[in-house]
Amino acid sequence: MQNSFFANSLDKRVIRSRIRKLCRSAKVGFYSIGLYPASLAYNSAMQNSEKSLLLATRPGRDLFGAFSENELRGMDPRQVDKTYRMASHKEDGELVHNDLEYLIEKCDLVLLSSNSKYIEKDLVEACAIRNKLKQNNVVLACLAGSFSHDPETNDSYVLCEKNPNLAFFSGFHRHGALRDPVDSFTANFCHPNALTALVGAHILNKLSPNIQVSSGIHNIEAQYIKAAKNMASIFAGFGYEHHQDNPGVLPTLLTLLLHQCLDQAATVSMSRKDRHQLYNQQTIALTQLGYAVPRIEANLDKGGFTERVRDHTFSQLTAVVADARGSMMLPVRGKPTRNFQAGQALARGMMDHGRCPVDIAEFENWCENAGLTKGALEGLKALKYWPQIEEKYRIPNHDSSMVNLLYKGLYGTEVEKDYAFEVMTKSRQLSNYCQESVRPSHGRKYLDALGNIERLDSNIERLDALELIANAVIADNAKKAIYSEISYGEERALDQDSPAYLQVMECIEQGG
Repeated sequence: MQNSFFANSLDKRVIRSRIRKLCRSAKVGFYSIGLYPASLAYNSAMQNSEKSLLLATRPGRDLFGAFSENELRGMDPRQVDKTYRMASHKEDGELVHNDLEYLIEKCDLVLLSSNSKYIEKDLVEACAIRNKLKQNNVVLACLAGSFSHDPETNDSYVLCEKNPNLAFFSGFHRHGALRDPVDSFTANFCHPNALTALVGAHILNKLSPNIQVSSGIHNIEAQYIKAAKNMASIFAGFGYEHHQDNPGVLPTLLTLLLHQCLDQAATVSMSRKDRHQLYNQQTIALTQLGYAVPRIEANLDKGGFTERVRDHTFSQLTAVVADARGSMMLPVRGKPTRNFQAGQALARGMMDHGRCPVDIAEFENWCENAGLTKGALEGLKALKYWPQIEEKYRIPNHDSSMVNLLYKGLYGTEVEKDYAFEVMTKSRQLSNYCQESVRPSHGRKYLDALGNIERLDSNIERLDALELIANAVIADNAKKAIYSEISYGEERALDQDSPAYLQVMECIEQGG
């Protein structure tokens, strides 16, 4: 889809006029609303910069409906009134609520703040209204932090990948942070066209002096990181709650959760259909946006052949990475994110029942008992489609082992849940899993072989182990030893007495 602030014109006078308008009086619209947009609007009201912002709620939704009664009582009524005024306008002397069409007519940038349940429908509607009004210079962006799913094709994907020119806006937000007049935070506005990203970030910066927005081109990667961190936040909340008396495991757990989010996004980046255009057809050098270098890629040596496997150019996505890191931390003051709270509810439920939840309905019930609504848990929605996402983008197991373990604990078979429960609840098992699951499967195979050789006897498995290492030493046969379908251990089932962390790794690697 076309998604730019500027018409396809070469008339310098027209372009200059448009630039002046964007710099002096550009308006931003939030449609659908929710906790984050309403908090940002309230912050704009406190800072007297509300004239740059218009709001429109989804029909039947209250502007401050995402806030508890206690939170509402803590707000300044004057600023609340200002915020409500952003969501209405006068027609023929009467006050009328804004709608999506009004935002597209009056704004230069419209952010669809819908969650994964509504975002695709809202995007289709917004594009249709934009065409009807001939407002083709209105840029559309989303905030959704989950994966989308097409029920007809049974396909899951990142929405920004399906719509490559859709902008993505994200920043880290704690409960209550934006309602503090002196607190500040950062955000990223990402669009694959560097000029659009630069202008969009400049416009959003005007919403409040407390917000600093950086531009970036990695919209697909940023949205993926957001969805991945929502799943990881559940595990982080579980870890804090269940292992609070075993703090040694937490740094390892949190480090892996963060790094694997970024490693997965790097793999997703390599599948972009617009990669050549993203890096080679920009009118603004990416280094001028804040990227240290235009592109950093890692290579994988596959038996003498070199293959590009991932793009690590995320140096300008500081706010998105901060969002991921902050969402996995227990705050000093206030509440953690809702997905983190869901993880805490998971830990309490597993301790109370001595098992993983029987099904997702039971876990959702644990969350509701903790005061969390099902619709607010984007991480749980993302986890539902995780196997399809992992397969679609060919994400290696050693880059996704933590999400895989969480998935087995919630969606696995009864046997897999038993293994997952033991690994998740016993710190030694969990630390072993963190250590071993990040190794590529072939790497573990060689370590097992070396261990078996120490106890060499007539056992056929140990003879196979010796043969494997011997072949690896012989350079001409090394590739055959690595990739042979009959190489040591690929078809070998684990002994039933093997530790739980190895059992659950076996289940994940076999796709069971």
